[in-house]
Amino acid sequence: MLVLVAPGQGAQKPGLLTPWLELPGAADRLAEWSAAIDFDLVHYGTEADADAIRDTAVAQPLLVAAGLLSAEVLLDRRLEEAAGADGPLRAVGAVAGHSVGELVAAALAGVLTPETALRLVRTRGRVMAEAAGTGETGMSAVLGGDPEVVLAHLAKLDLVPANQNGAGQIVAAGSSEALAALAADRPDKARVVALKVAGAFHTDHMAPASSAMEEAVEGVRAGDPDVRYVSNLDGRTVESGPEVVRRLVHQISAPVRWDLCMETFEELGVTTLIELCPGGTLTGLAKRAMPDVRRLALKTPGDLDPARELLAEHLPS
Repeated sequence: MLVLVAPGQGAQKPGLLTPWLELPGAADRLAEWSAAIDFDLVHYGTEADADAIRDTAVAQPLLVAAGLLSAEVLLDRRLEEAAGADGPLRAVGAVAGHSVGELVAAALAGVLTPETALRLVRTRGRVMAEAAGTGETGMSAVLGGDPEVVLAHLAKLDLVPANQNGAGQIVAAGSSEALAALAADRPDKARVVALKVAGAFHTDHMAPASSAMEEAVEGVRAGDPDVRYVSNLDGRTVESGPEVVRRLVHQISAPVRWDLCMETFEELGVTTLIELCPGGTLTGLAKRAMPDVRRLALKTPGDLDPARELLAEHLPS
């Protein structure tokens, strides 16, 4: 089985869309999406520097657009037309996304249209940036150590395991004071790396953003998934479109359980994982947690041919 996955915030890099614009129709598609959400995707994906795209309100729509564009190029058709018995998605056994990448996964599964996903992420990025600006909070990656010991240590410091990514990686979130205490008093056999993010995402600090997103999704028409959708709220597969949308909202202030997603991939019998642009983060986690699974990260159009070969291997006969 093949799973398509989309990375979350932090995977963005300056110029990530530049090579994709050389492909026929890519510039027109990005212009179409930019007009729909009043956001210059081409500028931020080609010209903006690292500081500019680190802004949550910028990074999130840029990442979703990159994931959607690379998926459409890989599948050689618009996502609105990709599902169904004759669509190229029949080679895909499951989809999932890490944090904001879940909006890409929802579009891949046919729950949302690409335009709806982009409109929602435009709001998501803005309201999460606003929530982050209300206090001195942040996030730090804890690498290595016994997971149970790490979790107990975080609880002692009043920090939340905002991302449990598996492969020996837990991301702590909370007040800047508590994170400073973590840096000074690390769990046994673990390293602590401060992350350059605006606030404590996936914690109660994001409750105002979740409330704003509840309003944003009112009236959204959500189709039931055409492809198995794995939620990073708890690693479970979700068969109802409205339930996917509910989880997308709730997940803003709840921890990301990518470790459970990878456990589900193994239970489903996943043998191949393709990470959409800007690939690398999730394939890296899979390399350590699922070493027997074939992995490919879509970083540039140069990765398309081997990715299409993997897709072809999984087409039903």
